[in-house]
Amino acid sequence: MPIVDETIEEYLHGLQKSRDPVLIEMEERAEKQGFPIIGPLVGRLCKQLAMSINARDVFELGSGFGYSTWWFAHAVGEGGRVVHTDGDAKKSADAKGYLKQAGLEPRVHFEVGDAIAILKKYPGPFDVVFCDIDKHGYPEALELMRSRVRVGGYIITDNTLWSGRVTQPAAKQNADTKGVVKYNQTAFTAPDLLTTIVPLRDGVAVSLKIADDSKRRR
Repeated sequence: MPIVDETIEEYLHGLQKSRDPVLIEMEERAEKQGFPIIGPLVGRLCKQLAMSINARDVFELGSGFGYSTWWFAHAVGEGGRVVHTDGDAKKSADAKGYLKQAGLEPRVHFEVGDAIAILKKYPGPFDVVFCDIDKHGYPEALELMRSRVRVGGYIITDNTLWSGRVTQPAAKQNADTKGVVKYNQTAFTAPDLLTTIVPLRDGVAVSLKIADDSKRRR
């Protein structure tokens, strides 16, 4: 199920065209290989949100060959840090190559392995935590991300409308769909998060970390 009308999406892409040669190379690779990247529309949103809070420290759960990392690395500026994680050493090496080519490698720390396990080793707090791992792992990731992002920071999670599969009856949902559905329900009811799902591309959940409502009322 398309989330955004095709004509509208074409219009948005016409406004936001990639100009950086490294970004274009990554986009062409993703299209050729059928590899899921966040794309320039979501990338721009991630950069904008990170810059809006002057983010200097970002953690990515599931970075692939570095497409989303490119956007966050631009946002954090010189001296900032983006922690890139991927379970595939080859993709991590490819990401390092792309980001070096773009002049952004000094801003990125590369980790290979399970993203959730790696985040457990980082106490934070981070300004932004971005999530794009296997969808059945989303609920576990959310609980950990809530403890690693600072108040006033953002949790940004891709694919939260999951091509419309989030609307399926529970009996028809597979493990990945169930993971996304539970993630959304938890993010919207968590007392320490203010969450909106932006219906852009495949749905982007944006959660502002706030003080627990029960504490704020005191």
